[in-house]
Amino acid sequence: MNDTLLKFFCAHVFFLQIYENLRADPINNYLELITGKIDYLISLVVIHHYLCLSNKINDMKAAVLTEYNKVEWLDVEKPLCKPGEVLIEVAYGCICGSDQHIHKGEFHPRTKTPMIMGHEFGGLVVEVGEGVEGWAVGDKVAPDPIIWCGKCPACLKGHYPACTTLKLIGIDSDGGFTQFISLPPSMLYKVPADIPDEHVALIEVLAIGCHAKNRSNVKKGDTVVIWGSGKVGLCILEAVRTVTDNTVFMVDILEPRLAIGPKYYENVIAIDASKENPVERIKDETGGKGVDIAFEAVGHAHEIEGLVNPVRGCIQSVCGGGTVCVLGLGNEPAPIVFKELIWKEAKIVSSRVSRGEFAEAIEHLKHGRFKPEALISQKLHGSQTQRGFEILDENPAENIKILLDFRSEYPD
Repeated sequence: MNDTLLKFFCAHVFFLQIYENLRADPINNYLELITGKIDYLISLVVIHHYLCLSNKINDMKAAVLTEYNKVEWLDVEKPLCKPGEVLIEVAYGCICGSDQHIHKGEFHPRTKTPMIMGHEFGGLVVEVGEGVEGWAVGDKVAPDPIIWCGKCPACLKGHYPACTTLKLIGIDSDGGFTQFISLPPSMLYKVPADIPDEHVALIEVLAIGCHAKNRSNVKKGDTVVIWGSGKVGLCILEAVRTVTDNTVFMVDILEPRLAIGPKYYENVIAIDASKENPVERIKDETGGKGVDIAFEAVGHAHEIEGLVNPVRGCIQSVCGGGTVCVLGLGNEPAPIVFKELIWKEAKIVSSRVSRGEFAEAIEHLKHGRFKPEALISQKLHGSQTQRGFEILDENPAENIKILLDFRSEYPD
């Protein structure tokens, strides 16, 4: 018997029992005189009850990208908890830079509308599927959205971020900007109950910062420069501060963003690239040596007359034997002079998504080493997701992460 018929049958039996009880009551013997009408009325009540019950059980709300640049708060079918999966009630999600590009249609044809975005989110397990062990209702979880093939050369080396067919939920399949989602436990990390729900939604992007820190092998006492003081750049700052308390330079052209690092962490020097040459300032501050590690987290860079592009700026900023770590996903060419790199025998590495650093990020949150409030600009209800994208487009300087609340009652 399928799920729909089972619900109808249960509702029908329930109301028939009530009917029989009424008929058995002598005070209500008059009902026998109008049995036909009562049967008809009960059938209507059963159908009404079933429809109401079915809507409550099968429907949920989701922020659906119905067409590019337009998100609507719609009723969608609630997923079943499949065997081998757990059903998660989403608490918070947050809008990523990739989500902004998806919203504008810049990931097309990889993404197609209608779709549910969201690969940065967290929630609670509300149902455990058949065959799942080690998980329980009430577990707080952070999903790792990465789906790798496990067969390509990179995967066989354990280098999953470089999977040739890498996919992410919320991009290549429906994601977490919804009230419920069913996922296999292999994609989930347990989170201590005392970590706030808002912070759980930030674990994915904080793990990206940890991965970049690990890829560049930041060590205690290292000096660092981070080109780009946005979502990813600030997460790199959070990550490197778990290792080194030496000077960190933050480079950007948006003053409100540059103010965040020094507000939350000591020994952070903000450099406005629209007002001074970052490379010259870094050399001055380091006695001409340069920094040990330079991160490029700008992506789509604005050309500034008289200044080199951020990647080349990173190369010029590192000391002999230093490391440049590139994360920005800009489409524009970034010309560099390899002689500048070779003379220093420096190296360039890249960093993409994460490789299990969720566990590391959770530990840092647990022990208070991260300052997640530095990333949170606003909190909106899930029904206001479209407005969240508009705010980020209208005022990028003063908005880093907008959190979306999918669990509370939505406003009228």
